[in-house]
Amino acid sequence: MNVTAYIVALLQSGFGGLGAYLAAHVLLCLLPAFFIAGALAALLPKEAITRYLGRDANNWVSYPASALGGFFLAVCSCTIMPLFASIYKKGAGLGPAITFLFVGPAVNILTISFTGVQIGLDIALARIILSMVFGILIGLLMAWIFRKDDQDHAANTANQNPFAAKAKVPVHTVVFFLLLLGTLLAGTLQIGLFRDVFFEFSLPGSWAVDLQAFLHRLIPPDVGMGIESISVHGLFLIGFLLMIALAAIKGFKNIERGFNTWTYVALGLITLTLLFASVSFIVTAHGLVIGLNGRLVAEVLFLGAIWWLSARFFTEEEQQEWLWETWRFVKQIFPLLLVGVFLASIARTLIPPVWIQTLAGRNTVWANFAAVVFGVFMYFPTLVEVPVAQTFLSLGMHRGPLLAYLLADPELSIQSILITNSVIGKRKTAVYVTLVAVFSTLSGLIFGWFIQ
Repeated sequence: MNVTAYIVALLQSGFGGLGAYLAAHVLLCLLPAFFIAGALAALLPKEAITRYLGRDANNWVSYPASALGGFFLAVCSCTIMPLFASIYKKGAGLGPAITFLFVGPAVNILTISFTGVQIGLDIALARIILSMVFGILIGLLMAWIFRKDDQDHAANTANQNPFAAKAKVPVHTVVFFLLLLGTLLAGTLQIGLFRDVFFEFSLPGSWAVDLQAFLHRLIPPDVGMGIESISVHGLFLIGFLLMIALAAIKGFKNIERGFNTWTYVALGLITLTLLFASVSFIVTAHGLVIGLNGRLVAEVLFLGAIWWLSARFFTEEEQQEWLWETWRFVKQIFPLLLVGVFLASIARTLIPPVWIQTLAGRNTVWANFAAVVFGVFMYFPTLVEVPVAQTFLSLGMHRGPLLAYLLADPELSIQSILITNSVIGKRKTAVYVTLVAVFSTLSGLIFGWFIQ
C-alpha cells in the first residue's frame, strides 16, 4: 500500500468512526444528557448537596452524599477539581471531599449514559457501583490515616460553615428532571416497547440504495475492525446537527440577554432531531422504509411535557440559566468528543491488535495495573475516554482492564494530581494516588472475575 492509499484508509477509518458516533442511538443519548447536565447545574441548589459534606456530619449521610454529589452536580473530570478545592477549603471533611473527588467524574450523567450506549450496560453499572463503593472506602481510609490533620483542618475552618445551609428542591424541578431522564431512557433502552414498529411506509425509488452504496464506497465498513460506515439515516442526522450548531451559536451564545428567534429555531431543530432519530430507517431495493415505533411516541410525550413544564413553572431567568449551562457543556465537551472519536478511530487502524491482546487481553493484576498507568499518562477529557475505551475493546482488551482504565483516567491524570497536591499537600496526595491506583486495579479484577 502506497502512502497516499494508506492516508486515505486512515481518514476513512476516522470519518467512519465519527459517522457511526453521530448515528441515531448516540444522538438519543447525548442530546438529552447535555440538557440533563445543564439542568442539574442550573436548577439544583448547591446547598442541597454540600450541606451533608461537613466533617461533623454523620458518616452514613456524608459519604453517600459525597458519592452521589457528582451525579447531582453534573461534574466532569475538568470541573471536579475546583469544586473539590472549594468544598475542602470551606470546611468539608477530608474523607467526604476525597470521596466526592474520586466518584464525581465516574457517575457524571453524561459519562454513564454514553458509556452504557457505546460500551455496554455492564460496564456502565460496574463503573457506578464499584466507583461508589471504593470511593467511599478511599475516603474513609484517608480520613482515618490523616485523622489528626483532619481535626486541625476542621478547627481552622470552624468559622466557615456553609454546610449548615438548607435548601429544598421544588417539586416541579424534580418532575422536570424525571422527564428529561425519561427522554434519555426512551431513546436508549433497547426493549420491544420502544423498538417494535407499529406503522411503516416507504419512499419509493432507487435513490436510497444508490446513496447508501455511495456512502459505503466513501467509507467502507469493516466489521472485524469495528469500523462502521455512515448510514442514510446517519447522514440526515449529521445534517440536522450542522443546522443545530449554526442556530445554537446565534441562539444560545448570549442567552443571558434573553431569547431571540434563533433560540426558538435551535430548540425546534433539537426537538425535531430527537424525533427523527427515534424513527427506524431501512434501505431496501425498492426504496426507504420508514418505521414509526414506541420510541417515537415516548419521545413525543416526554418532549411535549418538558416544554410545557418549562414554560408553565420556570421563570425566564431559570430557563436562560438552564440553556446557558447546557450550551456551556456542549462547547466544553462536544468539540473534544468529535476530535477524540476521530483520532480514536484512526488509532484503531494504527495499533496492532496483538499489542493490546498481549498487554491487557487477560484479566490479570498486571493487565489491570497497566490500564491504570495508561490512564495516568494519557488523560482524555470527559466522554472522549469512552471512544478510546471502545477502540481498546475492539482491539482485544479484556473488559476488566477496560473498567480499570475508565476509573483511573479521570482521577489520576498528571494535571489532576498536581491540583490535588496544591489543595491537600504532598503526603495526602501520595497516599490518595496510591489508593486510587490500588482500588482501580482491584475494580478491574473484580469485574473481570464477575463477568467470567
